[in-house]
Amino acid sequence: MCVILEFPTHPKFLPTDNTMTLSNKRILNLAGALACAGMMGFALYAQHILLLDPCPLCILQRVAVISLGLVFLAVAIHNPGMTGSRVYAVVAAIIAGCGVAVAGWHVRLQNLPADEVPSCGPGLEYMVENFPLKDVLGMVLKGSGECAEVVWRFLGLSMPTWVVIGMLGLGGFAIWNNFRG
Repeated sequence: MCVILEFPTHPKFLPTDNTMTLSNKRILNLAGALACAGMMGFALYAQHILLLDPCPLCILQRVAVISLGLVFLAVAIHNPGMTGSRVYAVVAAIIAGCGVAVAGWHVRLQNLPADEVPSCGPGLEYMVENFPLKDVLGMVLKGSGECAEVVWRFLGLSMPTWVVIGMLGLGGFAIWNNFRG
């Protein structure tokens, strides 16, 4: 038995270019949010199943990934016009850039010679409870010995390197998807 499907080709049944473009933008922004959720899902898998405790820089990278995912989700739900899409794209690019900067710094710490690795400091929870936020950020970004440890690799690249790749890709994707006409 053979089934032949015919699709309507009359112009009134076909979506206009604006409808199709806007719809595709929403779907692609939702895909960006899901990609961020996937990155966070793996981070939680690594923490709870592989028992890899995140260092303070890892936690800042998670904040960047979650923030970028929320921007993707907001633009998918909000469905803004062209100006709004571009504002969201700029916000996403800034967040992705911050994520790349933190993860890049983490990669740098992991590749320092052993004699240049900073000593281990207090945990993030202790720092947040006992120091002003400005001092906490300074201490976290300085890094510590635990941040310099490479405890997981995939295809020869450490987890922060994969975060750099993911954030660069998602940031570029956000710009491309939300700046197009």
